[in-house]
Amino acid sequence: MTMTRKQFLRSVVGVGVGVAGVAALAGCGGDDGEGSVDAPAVACTTPTAAISGNHGHVITVSLADVNAGAAKTYDITGTGGHPHMVTVSAAQFTQIKTGTLMVESTSGGGHTHSVTFMCVS
Repeated sequence: MTMTRKQFLRSVVGVGVGVAGVAALAGCGGDDGEGSVDAPAVACTTPTAAISGNHGHVITVSLADVNAGAAKTYDITGTGGHPHMVTVSAAQFTQIKTGTLMVESTSGGGHTHSVTFMCVS
């Protein structure tokens, strides 16, 4: 089944995406009533990461890392006083490109940290 842009936007509003999300989708062109709606392409331009319960740990994920899509292990020790490592698989880098990813660090100092990766387009 194909739907018009108007039908698609109505269905999105029906599931509670919100005004800002609908406005972004509505800005992608007119509704000629023919064909299906294509989702806008997502391009990762600025990967970021946040560390839960952080107390001096650091992580920097480069755009080159995300685009390479090869498994990588990051040392997030920073000034935390004890080591933690975070590994991102090749498949998980693809997930970061299109949304968010949460992974758990290795244990250090008797605890772990959740690290959330995301990409800003």
